[in-house]
Amino acid sequence: MRQIQKSTLFTLFLFIYYFTCSTSSAQPNSREGYISVEGGRIWYKITGTGKGIPLLLIHGGPGSRSCEGIPVYSSLGEERPVIFYDQLGSGNSDRPTDTCLWKLPRFVSEITALRKALNLDEIHLMGSSWGAAIAVEYLLTQQPKGVKSVTFAGPLLSTPRWMSDANILLSQLPQQVQDTIQKYERLKQYDSPAYIAATDSFYVRYLLRKWGQLSAPAACESSSEFNQQVYQYMWGPTEFTSTGTLKNFDRTDRLHELKLPVLFVAGQYDEARPETMYEFQKKVKGAKVEIIKDSGHLKIIDNPKEYLKAIRNFLAPIG
Repeated sequence: MRQIQKSTLFTLFLFIYYFTCSTSSAQPNSREGYISVEGGRIWYKITGTGKGIPLLLIHGGPGSRSCEGIPVYSSLGEERPVIFYDQLGSGNSDRPTDTCLWKLPRFVSEITALRKALNLDEIHLMGSSWGAAIAVEYLLTQQPKGVKSVTFAGPLLSTPRWMSDANILLSQLPQQVQDTIQKYERLKQYDSPAYIAATDSFYVRYLLRKWGQLSAPAACESSSEFNQQVYQYMWGPTEFTSTGTLKNFDRTDRLHELKLPVLFVAGQYDEARPETMYEFQKKVKGAKVEIIKDSGHLKIIDNPKEYLKAIRNFLAPIG
């Protein structure tokens, strides 16, 4: 999950996007375009010339964009094509305002459309954060052919579990910070400077460990910013309060239905807690878990080397 507030957190995410998208100004042997889906067009980009099975990446949010991951994940292109796309309402894709479009099944249909348009008979899937909800829903409801593996990175697979994890992590913050968050959550004053400062304390620990080590060069300028409308409609006002259409989302009782290679990966300090990854692993026969040291939720920034190593090691034996 990703949340943008009118605060230093908003600036942080801009730094994240700028930092990661600027590490490589161009990806060789890449192509991009648009695909029509219900409600508009979605943008995609393919990088890499490797001969392995393509990797399709599903970004987080709801309302985020794929730009932040392109420079990091593109290095996997040495082994296989890597496919990025922006979900409808996000990044370079169209941004309709019809809330009827912000439903999980419609986001799932984007995967079907991408595979058909790009002739992706065989793929590896990777869903990050909210993107994992799309990935698991696609696998469970569509039972698609040709999906050779799925990686769930810092995954949202259960909103109740996500909220439980958030509450555990909140309880580890200084009492004054906890009291401030509880006060303004109760008052529903999410724009209060005191509340914003308190929530930033959470993000420093569990979202991005390298909070103060980012620069903001000009990059990702063609990609629209975080779509707060989609986030609030589907998730809610904060990471700790889910009031949107995803508030009852939970697929933990169906994880055992997954019959393909599965990797759960999280940062050592991830808001998607490592303990939860091991609980998920127990539900999927043969599933693997990788915990990326010294990382929060944004593993591609905190420890990209170890993160990519884990992904490579998982995908390589499969193809």
